[in-house]
Amino acid sequence: MLTINLAVLLAVVVFFRLRRRTQARSRVEERNTALIVLALGILIAPTPVGQGIGDFLKQLAQSVTQSAQ
Repeated sequence: MLTINLAVLLAVVVFFRLRRRTQARSRVEERNTALIVLALGILIAPTPVGQGIGDFLKQLAQSVTQSAQ
């Protein structure tokens, strides 16, 4: 039986959509790409990789706010 991880599939779709030249994209294509990236983010968030990315961004934000004070 073959199983496909939906997050991996969406990552491949995003990769190929973003390879296209910006001038060749319509507004509808850009909106669809944004929705696909949002769906990818929702799928990645609860995973250990997503949690690690979230923790890293949290630490980065804290260091930036501390350096600004």
